[in-house]
Amino acid sequence: MTASSPASSTPLLPFAGFYFWYFAFVGLFSPFWGLYLEALHFTPWQISVLIALSTVARILAPGLWGWLADRTGRRRPIVLLTSVLSAVAFAVLAPGQSFWWIFVTLAVAQFFWAAALPLVEASTAHLTRDTPGRYSRVRVWGSVGFVAFSVAGGYLLDLLSLAALPWMIVAVLAALAVAASRVPEVSVPRRQAAGSVWDTLRQPKVMALFACCFLMAFAHGPYYTFYSIGLKAVGYGKELTGWLWSVGVLSEIGIFLLMPRIMARCSLERLMVVSLVAAVLRFGLIAFCLSVPWLAVTAQALHAFTFGLHHAVSVGLIHRFFAEPHHARAQGLYIVASFGLGGTSGGLLGGVLWPEGGLVATFTLAAGAALIGVAVGWLGLVKSKH
Repeated sequence: MTASSPASSTPLLPFAGFYFWYFAFVGLFSPFWGLYLEALHFTPWQISVLIALSTVARILAPGLWGWLADRTGRRRPIVLLTSVLSAVAFAVLAPGQSFWWIFVTLAVAQFFWAAALPLVEASTAHLTRDTPGRYSRVRVWGSVGFVAFSVAGGYLLDLLSLAALPWMIVAVLAALAVAASRVPEVSVPRRQAAGSVWDTLRQPKVMALFACCFLMAFAHGPYYTFYSIGLKAVGYGKELTGWLWSVGVLSEIGIFLLMPRIMARCSLERLMVVSLVAAVLRFGLIAFCLSVPWLAVTAQALHAFTFGLHHAVSVGLIHRFFAEPHHARAQGLYIVASFGLGGTSGGLLGGVLWPEGGLVATFTLAAGAALIGVAVGWLGLVKSKH
């Protein structure tokens, strides 16, 4: 399937389909993978290492594949190939139950899975660049996929047992590969006199942006590793676990739909700070109030700001700060700095703290990282703009 040159004539529906299935995988993996590993009797450190593989992959894969896409001017073949290979690798993982079997096969699966998203993000941002906020209305389908499979997954796993989880994930990744085959190529300018991407990265405002992304992802590292385990510890079942994860993403859907209005009224720099303030409150509530149902719901509703708003703003600022020929690599570097380095660091440090300090220590660390991000965002983005 080939794309026409004008951005306006390229259909956005295939991108929405890709987002749906990509985040359907996350809807199964994030809420339940830690519980699956716990059922295999792995230690908290082993669980944190295995979950951190997804964030380690986001350090290695996006930069490599983004460079290749910018170099060749072609994104679609990479999106399709890596989506297929991630499904194959997870199918090899599914029968295994030893730590090292899962470690090796999961590392391979996550390396290929992490490759496609920044390339699709760059294409979607390019196609929607003339209408601020339109990107969010395509990306929202990823949130729909997450909600559908995190809720349905809770019920299915109660019916089938946690042992079915790897095979459910294989089925979703196979559907993702089909969706990837429908994503068109998007024509983007080949390298022009745009300067070096590293020259842009050295600009203070760009360094501040990537620092904010790192700190937000660091704060989410313990969340993606230990939130479901924490819910189980304070008495929530798998159905309620799925619903609480879904509350977060339902709120994310709402803010994605409102982003055109929000971006028209507020600067992206101020919105970045708002997202980090919300993260301080959210992870503080999880640390101290998770056993109180209405406060647990409130904390999850703040996902609208800590992920939905933060991600849309980050993509918008990257698109503004970097020249067009560098967009794919810049999106890859964003994934590396945030979900890669930030998420890995936060998740692994959470694995060290969890056995001794549990919920309070682990999520206080997350709130503290977000608080540092508030200062960086205010001084490096908001103040530097004036």
